Amino acid sequence: MTDTAAPISQPKAPAGWLGRLEGSAWWIVLGLAGLLLPLLEDSYIGVIAQRAYIYWVLSAGLNLVVGYAGQIAIGWVSMLTLGAYTTAALAAGRVGPEWHPFLALAAGGVMGAVAGVVVGLPALRLRTFYFAMTTLGFSTIVTQVALAWKDVTGGGVGTPGPVFPWPFDPGWGFYYFCFFLAALATWMTANIGASRYGRALVAIRDAEVAAEASGVSKARLLILVFMLAGALGGVAGGLFASLQSYITPDAFTFEMSVLFFIAILIGGRGSILGPALATIILTALPEFAAPLVQWSTFLYATLLLVIVLVIPGGIADLLDFRNRRPLEKHREIVTRPELLARVLDRHSEKNTLSMTGIELHFGGVRAIDGLDLEVRSGEVHGLIGPNGSGKTTALNVLSGYYKPHAGEARLNGAVLPFLEAHTRADRRIARTFQTPRIVGGASVLDNVMIGGTIFGQATFSETLLSLPRHRRDEAHLREAALLALATVGLEQLAAVRADRLQHSELRFMEIARALMLRPAFLMLDEPAAGLSAEEIRRLGALIVAISRSGTGVLLIEHHADLIFDICDRVTVLNLGKKLAAGTPAEIRSHREVVSAYLGA
Repeated sequence: MTDTAAPISQPKAPAGWLGRLEGSAWWIVLGLAGLLLPLLEDSYIGVIAQRAYIYWVLSAGLNLVVGYAGQIAIGWVSMLTLGAYTTAALAAGRVGPEWHPFLALAAGGVMGAVAGVVVGLPALRLRTFYFAMTTLGFSTIVTQVALAWKDVTGGGVGTPGPVFPWPFDPGWGFYYFCFFLAALATWMTANIGASRYGRALVAIRDAEVAAEASGVSKARLLILVFMLAGALGGVAGGLFASLQSYITPDAFTFEMSVLFFIAILIGGRGSILGPALATIILTALPEFAAPLVQWSTFLYATLLLVIVLVIPGGIADLLDFRNRRPLEKHREIVTRPELLARVLDRHSEKNTLSMTGIELHFGGVRAIDGLDLEVRSGEVHGLIGPNGSGKTTALNVLSGYYKPHAGEARLNGAVLPFLEAHTRADRRIARTFQTPRIVGGASVLDNVMIGGTIFGQATFSETLLSLPRHRRDEAHLREAALLALATVGLEQLAAVRADRLQHSELRFMEIARALMLRPAFLMLDEPAAGLSAEEIRRLGALIVAISRSGTGVLLIEHHADLIFDICDRVTVLNLGKKLAAGTPAEIRSHREVVSAYLGA
């Protein structure tokens, strides 16, 4: 079928005001509350609100690092410290002539951005608590430098904070300045969170191998995010120095770091609204319950424990009324292979993806022993064998996850690099996984849109400011993802969280994500596992249609009937070696294959 096919239905919007609470309504309420707060004429509440806004400027950036990318950055108070001292020292003329407070504040942001990159570099190699210790160590170093560098920081005595001129002078003018910057930080980070960069971050967090298969460059993306988070932390530090009027090293406590980190976890990972509300609550709570101030760390830890045990998704889950709506039972997956003409690029030329002489061993175990394999465009090539025969290992080598001890992989004669899985997407090589790799907390549509990450044209800066090219990217990716979902029969579930899907639906969702690359070669790792007989039949028809569009398909599967029904060629592995290769008919009658794998 051509472009005259039936239009693709859009995911249904949640009905009623409850379904829109996490949309504009909550932000309108917060915005109006912030704008009208001065009408109370209560300076104490104003100071608490200013502190909450300043903390949120920092937490907004940290939320991308912790909540979206999943990095355990506990010592982010160091950015607040650097920004505060940089702004204060430059505005006071402790380093050359006096700077205008606004220029000094901008310099604090630059200093934070540089420090964010420095702190973020270890995240490319260190994981979990090892990286957390790195951030805490950096925070300690910054504090010790502030104590020792007395000419600039004033040491233990401290230094006065900057005073911003009218109309942002101390009082309600400064309040509105903090409010505006908090709103700006929210808008910018929300732009990133709802973009291909934000989807790539959560994919790195929850399904890193799938992110790499979709072309996400973890190193480059994390550096950009750490730079943004550091810059926002530095700006927050400059505002904090002004609010405090006078800063000393002991103003930047470990409890502040705990507040920033726990607010994001309590707010909910992958949300902007939840952590914002949590930051406001955790900032204000000790102020209105004075006896709790000395127990603040204990209070934060208790709240975190309650959230983890009762509401693992945090405040964001409480406000996510849309995903509490029951799903239709007994759902049926009805694929539409006729839509592939609109999903895929037609490949008239003949392409070849091959491995030659591949050897890979883990210790004394030879997982692959001298394997030769060739996948041609327009064909379905089956790869079968007993468990442990090396099928998935071969797929991982071809995908760039493993580096073999000998041999090479080629695409149309050009050598493919190993240990660079994210580069396969640029060559239009897509894959699925033996166990579905998904972002459970994201919608089905967002999961599929991850597959088209490399097709976005907007830079990180354009996305940050929601410029036209970014908006065009999102529109095109959304349209392509809906079309891919319609092809695999899941378009009606586009708005549903992926962790609410059935196993069979997750299998087809992965195929839709792979189709977003418009692949020249598609590698499927046991896609029929857990499917019903009818679903396997429809899967087979979809795979054949994909291959007939010009895409080369490499299929690993234990359902022998599916392999022999749809494959053009079949390779059989046993103990890492090629046991046989040929047409399905030849493999069926191969004596060694029957003995080792198919049985009598």
